[in-house]
Amino acid sequence: MSIAEASKLTLHTQPIPATMRAAVYRGVNDVRVETVPVPEIGAGELLIQVASCGICGTDLKKIHTGSHSAPRIFGHETAGVVAAVGAGVTKFKVGDRVMVFHHIPCGECYYCRKRTFAQCPVYKKVGVTAGFEPSGGGFAGYVRVMDWIVRDGGVVAIPDGVPYEQAAFVEPVNTCLKGVKMLNLQPDETVLVIGQGPIGILLATLAARTGATVYTSDLFPERHAIAATYGLSHPINPATEDVAKVMKQATDGRGADAVLLAVGVDALIRTAMEAVRPGGKVQLFAQTQHGETLFDPAAVCMDEKTLLGSYSSSVTIQDEGAQLVFDGYSNGLDLTRLISHRYSLEEAVEAIELASHPTATSMKIMIEPGAIDARKKA
Repeated sequence: MSIAEASKLTLHTQPIPATMRAAVYRGVNDVRVETVPVPEIGAGELLIQVASCGICGTDLKKIHTGSHSAPRIFGHETAGVVAAVGAGVTKFKVGDRVMVFHHIPCGECYYCRKRTFAQCPVYKKVGVTAGFEPSGGGFAGYVRVMDWIVRDGGVVAIPDGVPYEQAAFVEPVNTCLKGVKMLNLQPDETVLVIGQGPIGILLATLAARTGATVYTSDLFPERHAIAATYGLSHPINPATEDVAKVMKQATDGRGADAVLLAVGVDALIRTAMEAVRPGGKVQLFAQTQHGETLFDPAAVCMDEKTLLGSYSSSVTIQDEGAQLVFDGYSNGLDLTRLISHRYSLEEAVEAIELASHPTATSMKIMIEPGAIDARKKA
């Protein structure tokens, strides 16, 4: 269905342009801001005008490793406003403020029955696109949301009073909440989170909500200062401190009950395994590229340390995660404070460059097309 045909089925508050600007991945380390067609929508689908989209580490890895074919438009932490509605859609209307998940599972396959949703074949399909091979598309002016994403709960209404920027965190918060829940943390336990970028701070904050005592490790004091604003008060600087030693001193010589590795540096797996107690758990959260990594197998066998992974989101906690973000904006979990830089679409290449080479003062990097004020509370 063309945009012109879609307009006959729906009412929209302003004309939808034929073209838009987008950050197009053209090959390894090659992203260009180009003019591309606004995606066409079909029955059961939505067209969303993007207000805010966060740059995720997985986007960066795809850009830098060439793991995905070109051309594509990445970006999946997306919030915006419904610009057009396809035939048969009744839950949403033009003008609704929404965020969108780019993956939704089938709910019926073997993996879904085992609640391993990220391994579901339908989940692995990307259902949001700004053109080319579906890849999220949030680094563009508009995205097309496919029918199964709309039908099966992948579009979430943003309450009044919550800005688009806060709502854009719903997807990453879901992934972090999933990881924390897998550890089944108890109030008498001690947790270490390695890495205090935006994801590390989210993991540590959610872990602290269980009542566990949370230690955080990062090289940058500036990041520890931001973590402190979320109530994280046990910083470790690995440049001057032995992380495993600090954790043993804090736990009568045992080590942490759980360690979450929020940095995609495989060498830190050994650090995490050394810092966790016998019988404890190490969760890999950022190791999303296949490769070969060595660790001490006796630590798993004789010391009974568990090494596990957590990847992507879970539909079983979708409502809980969204409500946590929405309520949190005015109730102690203002995630917009994690945003250090905001860029327009025309500046997307610069934004990706900064996100790829983080500094002490760079945290969450947002791309905001500019036609909508991403900080607007409605």
